[in-house]
Amino acid sequence: MKTHRIVLATQNAGKVRELTGLFAQSRAGHGMEVLGLEAFPDIADIEETGATFEENALLKARCVAKATGLVSVADDSGLVVDCLSGAPGVHSARYADNWQALPGESRDARNIRKLLHTLEDVPPRDRACRFVSCIAAVKPDGAEMTVAGVWEGVALESPRGENGFGYDPVFFDPTCGKSAAELSGEEKNARSHRGKALRALLGRWADFFEPDRR
Repeated sequence: MKTHRIVLATQNAGKVRELTGLFAQSRAGHGMEVLGLEAFPDIADIEETGATFEENALLKARCVAKATGLVSVADDSGLVVDCLSGAPGVHSARYADNWQALPGESRDARNIRKLLHTLEDVPPRDRACRFVSCIAAVKPDGAEMTVAGVWEGVALESPRGENGFGYDPVFFDPTCGKSAAELSGEEKNARSHRGKALRALLGRWADFFEPDRR
């Protein structure tokens, strides 16, 4: 079987693990060698200047497809909190960059600390939120495809669980009764915004990747 190489346009190790795992579980992903940006150290950081998740995903995928000559897949995702008018939203990864980090504190932990502080006086009934993921695939010839996935939940008052990354410890899924950080990788992939978006992508992958074979 011929192996096709695709590039995940991210330096986020958590996203690479999730996306690689989902590709590996899919029939559409068979024969795919999935690379992260660590394989292309000459590609500089891509500034996310889009106003929406879709714009940022396309921006990253286009840049990496052009730089590598390979099909590029980029995810832009974040946490949308209703009572915060959609914040952190597209700024989720850099939400607390204007806050002083505590000794030894990771960027994820600082983001969570700011979110919990901002929601400090908000009762549980008003903490509705969702994870949103937009995934863009771009071919070097300019062909593009975008899909999206949403995971509904509630923002917790304190972190729970040790798995996952980002805001997972403070995102509660009422249907399964666990935080995203309390789910196994398999459980999370089955429910998450990114899992839903990638399954939508893979459902259209054959037509996008090799349309002449259909």
